[in-house]
Amino acid sequence: MFRHAAAVLVLVFLGASACVPTSSYQGFQAIDQNPAEVKVGADTRASVLAKLGTPTASSTFDKDTWFYMTQVSSKTAFYHPHVTRRSIVAIAFDKGADQVTAVDTFTLKDGRVIAYNGRETPTRGRQTTFLEQLFGNIGSVSALPQNQDVSPGSHPNDRQ
Repeated sequence: MFRHAAAVLVLVFLGASACVPTSSYQGFQAIDQNPAEVKVGADTRASVLAKLGTPTASSTFDKDTWFYMTQVSSKTAFYHPHVTRRSIVAIAFDKGADQVTAVDTFTLKDGRVIAYNGRETPTRGRQTTFLEQLFGNIGSVSALPQNQDVSPGSHPNDRQ
């Protein structure tokens, strides 16, 4: 009787532990310095690089903006993971003097959900129906004159 109760108890604990959410960390991990503590006008590109290390990304259109990004995701059992915390620090530098001109911090609430169509890419133009495709070639005239003998792979204006 005691063994059955112990086995049931172990199974209950294992089942409960499977429902505990697991967290995963991606991106920049602030260990000694926080990117938001960079001082405007006091820090330079070299001092930011010495304090924080290489940025997670730099701006595509303006190489004088660095981004330090971190994200924490949580996943429970078989469900899809969801982002619980996100922090993006954008550090902008002056082009000539390499001084920090702006430090902006963005969080998860600053983000926007972008709706996209993942199944097909819409194109401009007219949609043809099945019947238009089926009967569309009836009565069409060939682009090549009837008296020319054209072999595959040759151009119609080539003379032999």
